[in-house]
Amino acid sequence: MELELGLDTFGDVTVDAEGDRLPYAQVIRNVVEQAALADSLGVDAFGLGEHHREDFAVSAPEVVLAAIAARTSRIRLGTAVTVLSSDDPVRVFEKFATLDAVSDGRAEITLGRGSFTESFPLFGYDLADYERLFEEKVDLMAHLLTEKAVTWEGTVRAALSNQAVYPKTESGRLRTWIGVGGSPESVVRAASYGFPLVLAIIGGAPARFAPYVELYHKALDQLGLARLPIAVHAPGFVAETDEEAAEILWPHARAMTNRIGAERGWPPLTRDRFEADIAHGAQHVGSPETVARKIADTARTLGIQRFDLKYSNGTLPHEQMMKGIELYGSVVIPRVRELLAE
Repeated sequence: MELELGLDTFGDVTVDAEGDRLPYAQVIRNVVEQAALADSLGVDAFGLGEHHREDFAVSAPEVVLAAIAARTSRIRLGTAVTVLSSDDPVRVFEKFATLDAVSDGRAEITLGRGSFTESFPLFGYDLADYERLFEEKVDLMAHLLTEKAVTWEGTVRAALSNQAVYPKTESGRLRTWIGVGGSPESVVRAASYGFPLVLAIIGGAPARFAPYVELYHKALDQLGLARLPIAVHAPGFVAETDEEAAEILWPHARAMTNRIGAERGWPPLTRDRFEADIAHGAQHVGSPETVARKIADTARTLGIQRFDLKYSNGTLPHEQMMKGIELYGSVVIPRVRELLAE
């Protein structure tokens, strides 16, 4: 299959041209504009992350995606990710089956644990149950996605007995992925339930994820299942030149990394480390030609079927993201396809 090329955002709270923080409402409206532009340029997919903290505006991605559905006609609409551990699988299915209806079959879900834990206390979950919550809810979600009556019992929610869930989708199946950050157990779990895999590559060289691709294929083979799509989610930014891209992105990437790093005990981001991650790591940053070549290299190295560029980077302003989306859709995507066809 031809490589799908998408865009992801977490709805990062951004600043205006004067450096003043935008209200959450304006950030959300800007996300809708970004998605509409991506759709007009032929981008294949648009994913929204779910967060419940001060620096991100999108806590209900399916609502924003429904607004985007009304402004678009072809782009696939999904999550990056849905934090299933602190949500209810029945409600997740109902909301995305509804989104699938209003978008004429364009909805998809990426299930994950999320990289933050604020949703656990917010919704009354104990972090001590981190593993059990995700394992049981993935299991229930797999049953719900069959769109048949479900009989299920676990320890983290009420049991279901021959329970039908509505609405049903027109296609009979919501496209659903599992997002993985680097755990072999999570890779095997995705294979065991027959879910396509999303590798979240947010640090280090993409090539280091090749063993996870091999493990996923091996697990599918051992289970007697057909090969399923693999996607990569990785950060990046496109500008007219390599130098411009780095200069624009640097202060926003530094502020975001240092803010999160202060919570997690990371050392401050240096310019040398930032440049090294652009040259050899996860960041797909630069001119359209540079970004296209790096995406094509990532795609070839890992043998993936989808690449999603996480184009929002902390306080990076809306206008600069719009320019980056324009270059991604009009120049990078066609160039990636040329490179992969060679």
